Amino acid sequence: MGVLQVEKPAFMAEEDLNIFEDAAGRFFDDHASPAEMLKWREAGIVPREMWLKAGQAGLLGVSMPEAHGGAGGDFRHEAILIEQMGLKGVEGFGLTLHNAIVAPYIEAYGSEEQKQRWLPKIASGEIVTAIAMTEPGAGSDLQGVRTTAKKDGNHYVISGQKTFITNGQTANLICVVTKTDPAQGAKGTSLVFVETDDAPGFERGRNLDKVGQEAADTSELFFNDVRVPTANLLGHEEGRGFFQLMEKLPQERLIIALQGMATIERALTVTIDYVKQRQAFGKRIIDFQNTQFKLAEAKTEATIAKVFVNHCLELHLRGKLDAATVSMAKYWVTDLQCKIVDECLQLHGGYGYMNEYPIGQMFKDSRVQRIYGGTNEIMKVLIARTL
Repeated sequence: MGVLQVEKPAFMAEEDLNIFEDAAGRFFDDHASPAEMLKWREAGIVPREMWLKAGQAGLLGVSMPEAHGGAGGDFRHEAILIEQMGLKGVEGFGLTLHNAIVAPYIEAYGSEEQKQRWLPKIASGEIVTAIAMTEPGAGSDLQGVRTTAKKDGNHYVISGQKTFITNGQTANLICVVTKTDPAQGAKGTSLVFVETDDAPGFERGRNLDKVGQEAADTSELFFNDVRVPTANLLGHEEGRGFFQLMEKLPQERLIIALQGMATIERALTVTIDYVKQRQAFGKRIIDFQNTQFKLAEAKTEATIAKVFVNHCLELHLRGKLDAATVSMAKYWVTDLQCKIVDECLQLHGGYGYMNEYPIGQMFKDSRVQRIYGGTNEIMKVLIARTL
């Protein structure tokens, strides 16, 4: 049941889901040990063969239909993967972006030709995906995107720069947020896929040096008059990109809340174990009332968050998760994540500040959760619109 003693909701307790959970956990135990993740962090990237191993294990495209090469599951399987990665401390592996953010755009809006061409390779790991939204001058304000895709015969010519792109050094299929008609603002936004293996003018910039998430290849990307077939436009007409983004962002924000929840649970687990072993002034750290009160508060707040996230997950599975509710989950859980991880680090004392202790890595990795997927300030704006 875990450190929070929150029972699985009935919709997550089915036998096939339990089998999948065990298989996913074993995969990460076998292929993402602490020693392996240290290598990833030092290299600043997850090895390309890890993607192929995940594909062979059936962890890629897990919620895609079997007709398109997937496993035929649903978002519950993605939630299990997110939780297992969080509980086991697997950071930097952009599997969830690949599976549950980029692939659903193709599944929901792509042509049948696009689905047949890309989705089976997404499931096998032959293709690694990314989505290029953020630019040096446009973050949460997606209407400020300046990258253009100008039509030239049966091609688009893409020009612009993107930054903070997850899987940026690895991805060979990138969903690029562009302006096909800059004069139309949001209505002139389109999503165009770039296949990077044969794309003159496409350049990968720096693998960015981040505060945390060191194993994630987060990069700058440059599009210098990259020619892409018009058949790579997502959807049947130009100008649908902003609406496609808005329809899919609730799932991305739920993912961030699920990731935050898993980190909270892991932080409490490792901290409770630590304070039961570490001694000061002749007694265990857990025996001090301050420790008990701090952990009691954290467990209470985490339990409330877990119940709410489960509620949001159920709403999403029923197609009823609205933008304001998921914004509550994204901002509340990630704020709480940073608060609880900080408290847990404090209870570790000086050892918590050491990179070799998991809580120190969680402290670094957690901070960005309040920024990507739309800053928490933007989440509050969305919630305020419902007042």
